[in-house]
Amino acid sequence: MKKTLILKIGSSTLTAGSNRISRGKIEDIARQIVALQKDHNIAIVSSGAIATAKHFIEVNNWQLSGSRQALSAIGQPILMQIYNEIFRDFGIASAQCLLTYRDFDNQDAQANIKNTLGDLFKNNFVPIINENDTIAIDEIVFGDNDKLSAYVANLLDADLLMLASDIDGLFDKNPQKHSDAQLIPVINNIVECKKYIDDNVDNQLGTGGMTSKIQAAEICARCGTQMWIVNGGKTNFILDSIQKNTKHTRFIF
Repeated sequence: MKKTLILKIGSSTLTAGSNRISRGKIEDIARQIVALQKDHNIAIVSSGAIATAKHFIEVNNWQLSGSRQALSAIGQPILMQIYNEIFRDFGIASAQCLLTYRDFDNQDAQANIKNTLGDLFKNNFVPIINENDTIAIDEIVFGDNDKLSAYVANLLDADLLMLASDIDGLFDKNPQKHSDAQLIPVINNIVECKKYIDDNVDNQLGTGGMTSKIQAAEICARCGTQMWIVNGGKTNFILDSIQKNTKHTRFIF
């Protein structure tokens, strides 16, 4: 029986530290999905729609919209096109799923989500999930899809939620401020680890920080879903994390 892996990709990972979507990073992700698909059902919760829109508005000299919902409406189909093009080159079939947090408060909607994603998995599709930002502002408020990915992981009884960010994991101090900061490899007590949070988010392309990741961990803890924070900027980060070849933080409940 296949395991279920939910992979949340933040804007900082997708842009590889630049102001535009990195096709090379999506190729890196695709190559790893190919290696995992035999034994895993994989769903991606992807940020990056607003970053994509900002890039294409700049390139095409369009008028910049002040609305993040409008930016998402511009960027989401372009981002999905990029995923489709690259995944197709690797023989990966992909599908788009747009959700809102309200869907997880409705039993009928929950059943529909599970059935849809289950059918996609059976046919070897990789669902690419994002919040429907044109009608909701939850992602912008709650933090770059971290919490949304946790809700998806719990709903699917996933074996693992992997949050790909621009940092190796949770440290005992903010590593941007303290050179002696130490990575915490395993966390069992969420309340205890909250004292280590010191967000310093300078990236204007994303909205997530360590606070939203701890909130995602709290959601995962309700169903005993294991969650990891990994550095998505590293090549081969998914496989290396699974094989314990790279440092990361594991929340185990």
